[in-house]
Amino acid sequence: MRRATVYDVANKAGVSTATVSFTFRHPEKVKPSTREKVLGAAHELEYVPSASARGLARGRTGVLGLYSFDMLLERTEGIELAEDDAENAYTNAGSDIMDPDVRAYPLYVDEVQRGFELECWRRGRVLQLSTAAGHGAEESIAEIAGRVDGLALFPSEYVKGLPLERLCRQMPVVRISAGSENVPAAYVNCDNTTGMNAIVDHLIDVHHVRSVAFVGVQDSSDMRERYAAFVRRIRERGLGDMPALVDDSRAVSAEWFVKLCDALGSGQLPEAVVCSNDQSALGVVELLQDAGLKVPDDVIVTGFDGVLAGRLLHPTLTTVRQPMEAMGRLAAKLLDEQAEDPWREPCEYRLPVRFIARESCGCA
Repeated sequence: MRRATVYDVANKAGVSTATVSFTFRHPEKVKPSTREKVLGAAHELEYVPSASARGLARGRTGVLGLYSFDMLLERTEGIELAEDDAENAYTNAGSDIMDPDVRAYPLYVDEVQRGFELECWRRGRVLQLSTAAGHGAEESIAEIAGRVDGLALFPSEYVKGLPLERLCRQMPVVRISAGSENVPAAYVNCDNTTGMNAIVDHLIDVHHVRSVAFVGVQDSSDMRERYAAFVRRIRERGLGDMPALVDDSRAVSAEWFVKLCDALGSGQLPEAVVCSNDQSALGVVELLQDAGLKVPDDVIVTGFDGVLAGRLLHPTLTTVRQPMEAMGRLAAKLLDEQAEDPWREPCEYRLPVRFIARESCGCA
């Protein structure tokens, strides 16, 4: 299939090639209606500004991009942020909205971003951060791609709607925590299988657990890998005859933890609950405590990621620490060293993890 060019976009949008170029280089200076026509045509044609064309026009930009989609949180998962709270955040410095909440920050996305920023600073690269909620991600990524020498993407369901393969053939792209696919990009992941095996083995060998279940929605490569590894390991250890999944509801839905509450109300809770990440685990601990149960005396709870909140809240959280800052640093390093040259085939980097036993499983 022939790659769409700036001339194709200009012809479809009914504008000049200079207008198309300007739309991607300086969108804020293009009339909104014109910009919308150009971006719409680019989307239909799956057009992405060519890195080599940018290089001929004005040399390397010196900029690396990091796209976080909608992963940033304003509030702890499961708590809705009122519109007036968001507005008051600009003026009420002493209000509750300004109090730090370690359950909302720093999390996985924040630590990876910090690593990416530090590596850009170390290498003398400018960093462009971008985010979008909903399907605006498609147009937003097309814009940022025209301004950077390389782009790192966090996982998101909105990736499915992007001309990702074409983007990866025109500029270097690093996908963070996205598994490994056939699209020619670099993939930076952690060793989810080893981490989940360590959790299951610890629960069985140290705490002699005989019933264990999983909590977490499989909405990303990481979560799916962790759940699959969990199921395999409990079967290998002889616990595979029990339901593996207790609750797979989303934190942003009204159904969050409803299935877990049903299990709690019917007396069907297992001895241990293994969660897909620390945020879910901290929510489970809070729910169990509100129900009058003690963690870990009544139910053991474990997480995955190793975010700061797991060390500061009580009980402290047994978890698997993934090297989030190192993942961000590696993503920036790969993009910088690739020097605008797209990867020709998929290339995966899988970083090691570390199991940490704390109070939520009964270990000090």
